[in-house]
Amino acid sequence: MRHLLCLIALLCGAPALADAVLIGAYTWKHDDPRFGGFSAITLSPNGTGFLALSDRGNLFGGVFQRQDGVITGVTSGAMVPLRGPDGAALGHPDNDSEGLAIAPDGTIYVSFEWDHGLRRFPGIDQPGTDLITAPAFATMQPNASLEALAIDADGTLYTLPERSGWMSTPFPVYRLRQGIWDQPFAIPRRGPFLIVGADIGPDDQLYLLERDFTGLGFRTRVRRFAMDGTGEETLLETRSRLHDNLEGISVWQDADGLRLTMISDDNFKFFQRTEIVEYRLTD
Repeated sequence: MRHLLCLIALLCGAPALADAVLIGAYTWKHDDPRFGGFSAITLSPNGTGFLALSDRGNLFGGVFQRQDGVITGVTSGAMVPLRGPDGAALGHPDNDSEGLAIAPDGTIYVSFEWDHGLRRFPGIDQPGTDLITAPAFATMQPNASLEALAIDADGTLYTLPERSGWMSTPFPVYRLRQGIWDQPFAIPRRGPFLIVGADIGPDDQLYLLERDFTGLGFRTRVRRFAMDGTGEETLLETRSRLHDNLEGISVWQDADGLRLTMISDDNFKFFQRTEIVEYRLTD
């Protein structure tokens, strides 16, 4: 069966990996001029409701319509700007939001890659905290720092920078637990891929979404790790231009197993698209 799936994937132009099978790719459109630039997404446990984050400090909530498990439509509410402690919408560069995680109690956490740190929001329309930062963030590159954010069932946060520095330098994983930052492990860097998204799945493992721009288009990779950085598995690696610039990932489970739902950042370019892509894990 594994060899048959690989052959089908090759014939269809999909990744030649049997661990992840493409379910569908939906192009999402909206007439709000602020729509686009999505950098993160998180889904409800049943995969119906979602909250998406743009890299210009806006949240967009909605519901997926599905037929036979495949997304066929999106119903969404109004876009809500992230607000600072003073209640005003965050402006550039403070609104360069990249990672999104929702705690069990509904608290929203967002990571930022220009001002290096996190903010906590009690709700989607509530003012956030001051920047939650750590001394280790001070030397990070502007516009290339805390790209990915994930949270576990205990409310512990994990964040990673987009770039590690040298091609041979691992990606450091920073953990915020009970108000204390540490750096418990690092993720090996494999080739030109950069980290753009993260989630902790129902299986209590860390999923990392990675991107490589080839000059002609984007390649996507998803790796999975135990929560101590061991057990590395590559679940998905696409050819260039199969999908758009996938930057956000949410891992959830339906009756058939684990799913990866990913969303693309169209960079507000007319020749790109906001694409929601889903894969099912077979192993």
